[in-house]
Amino acid sequence: MKLSGFNSLGFVLIVFVMLSACSTFAMTEFNVLNFGANLNGRTDSTNSFLKAWNAACGQCKSPQIIIRIDGTIVAPLDYGVLGKSDNWFSFEGVSGVSIIGRGIFDAKGPSLWACKAPNSNSCPSGARMFCKSNNIRINGLTSLNSQMFHIVINGCQNVHLRGVKIVAAGNSPNTDGIHVQLSRNVEILSTFIKTGDDCISIGPGTENLWIEQVTCGPGHGISIGSLAKDLKEEGVQNVTVKNTIFSNTQNGLRIKSWARPSSGYVQGVRFIGSVMTNIQNPIVIDQNYCPRNENCPGQVSGIKIKDIVYEDIRGTSSTPIAIEFDCSSKNPCTGIRLQNVNLTYLNKTTQSFCSNVVGKVFDLVRPNSCL
Repeated sequence: MKLSGFNSLGFVLIVFVMLSACSTFAMTEFNVLNFGANLNGRTDSTNSFLKAWNAACGQCKSPQIIIRIDGTIVAPLDYGVLGKSDNWFSFEGVSGVSIIGRGIFDAKGPSLWACKAPNSNSCPSGARMFCKSNNIRINGLTSLNSQMFHIVINGCQNVHLRGVKIVAAGNSPNTDGIHVQLSRNVEILSTFIKTGDDCISIGPGTENLWIEQVTCGPGHGISIGSLAKDLKEEGVQNVTVKNTIFSNTQNGLRIKSWARPSSGYVQGVRFIGSVMTNIQNPIVIDQNYCPRNENCPGQVSGIKIKDIVYEDIRGTSSTPIAIEFDCSSKNPCTGIRLQNVNLTYLNKTTQSFCSNVVGKVFDLVRPNSCL
């Protein structure tokens, strides 16, 4: 079991963190305070975390380790200390770790966001929390003001998130709440996300993803993509998004791909039971994504999109077009299904837009479908 983490060079412990190593018969506790962690909110406590982790791993032969966080871990005030590192709290190559409690990870992101505001190339990219492991549970924690993506699940199997809270300003750049890619069997449940980018973004190689009871806003909604960044790209399949609430977001339920060739695909997606309030693009498939007209003009998306269901979606759009399917002329979207959809705009009838899409409508659908 290996941990490549606490590498922010500046963890500070304000209240209390406990690592517990579990065996078949007993639980042994390792409190980071006993390893030199300081509570003053200014002292670098990284080494104390590492010592506690090493002690727990060294004495525990069980495949389970519990990290309990009931305080606040803050990044250094100098964003450059943390921002030059890709990750500030990461697990790589471990199995059977649970991270629980009411703890808060405060990355102190606003100063870096301000640096990035004028598109300055001199600013560091920023750090995120990162997981590349199996059998991971995260329960009840808060990620506050992340410098970049809040939580990245990359190359994982069997990850369970419940009761997580993610908070950042609505104009914070590249602060996706939870990003999932190259991972299987991931659950995201009962989670509250306010951020400046996608609440949940889903990248290539995602399979068997279940999202339920997620509240999103502000943010850019729940997005599959951007896809087609690479010519050879793994697909996205078996995704369920159920019982979600969107409020004042840029998008609701979105699938997005660059207008470029790719071997990727999206199939077997179920969007079920969403309530939307004042959403700019409630339902959208965009296969002609080409920001700033760079690296894609004149090309079409190679992503194949099929078997996508939208069921029991209701609420209000902040624009007249509530449903937009702008699919690839080379690879039209197929098997699109709309059932019990009711979206309005200023108490008026909304519109739908379709290009290169084949599908069916069942029961009540408003706006009138263009399928």
